[in-house]
Amino acid sequence: MLVLTGAVLALFAAMLVGILVGPAGLTPGGVLLDIADRLPLVDVDSGLSTRQQAILWNIRMPRVVLGVLVGAMLAIAGAAYQGVFRNPLADPYLLGVSSGAGLGATLAIVVGGAAGFAGVPIAAFAGGLLAVGATYSLGRTVGGSRSEVVIILAGVAVAAFANAIQTFFMQLHDDTLRQVYSWMLGRLSTDGWSDVVVVLPYVVVTVAIIALHRRTLDVMAVGDVEAASLGINPARVRLLLVCVATLGTAAVVSASGLIGFVGIVVPHAVRLLVGPGHRLLLPLSLLVGASFLVLADVLARTVMSPAELPIGVVTAAIGAPFFLVVLRRSRGVR
Repeated sequence: MLVLTGAVLALFAAMLVGILVGPAGLTPGGVLLDIADRLPLVDVDSGLSTRQQAILWNIRMPRVVLGVLVGAMLAIAGAAYQGVFRNPLADPYLLGVSSGAGLGATLAIVVGGAAGFAGVPIAAFAGGLLAVGATYSLGRTVGGSRSEVVIILAGVAVAAFANAIQTFFMQLHDDTLRQVYSWMLGRLSTDGWSDVVVVLPYVVVTVAIIALHRRTLDVMAVGDVEAASLGINPARVRLLLVCVATLGTAAVVSASGLIGFVGIVVPHAVRLLVGPGHRLLLPLSLLVGASFLVLADVLARTVMSPAELPIGVVTAAIGAPFFLVVLRRSRGVR
């Protein structure tokens, strides 16, 4: 409980940093008072100007909340994938989500041009789901008793195929490369609360279903035969959690673009901290993933200010070396 409380407080601190950092001159006291002023039966003067209030509620707050949703979803989906496949290297993009979403986004941009950018979220969402559907169908068809291994290999094959098609269309329409790469490298820029409203239901449903299966994931960690002897259908649970985690991942990716390493690094690091039990692993992954992405977005906005780095570059720069350290430590433990 103490660890969870600390993670919640860290998330609130990260969100406050994400709201405050920037040239608008917002103060912690003013922000907290303005938030309190929006509560029922509360009437206080925050001291913020009308311009500062507009920046807070229409720019900073939606961006931070979207970062919380995306980071939390990628991290808990990664924990679910690693649980059902018993593979600590699994992540939300394992089954072709990123490649399928990237292909869908690329097609929307090259076919529709500048106007097609508005259709990128829908196209990315559909592309991610179609890629995972192809992966799972292929894995189940040829997998037999080793379906969890074959599904991973099928995901690699589907991702390679989708990447090849994407590269082909990018070469045919090189005038759209800047737009395509902008989406592929990830971003949390929003036009208000619209992205949050669209993504929120998928995240809530996905997190709830994964959390309800936390004990089942603990049982599946010992193997399919042992799980089946306890009355669990491993294939059915694996299909359900893979589909649910993929649905949530496709939803957030459609809004944020491709952001790597969150789904690998965060659950793996949390597992080293609190152990493999999913009762703590899942909520901690959710909270730490949300904090990590909010702070990564702060770096993306400030490290080259007034220019802005793609957030995918920041997460890769932080995540790749950290992941190598985690791998080295875990090898030393064994």
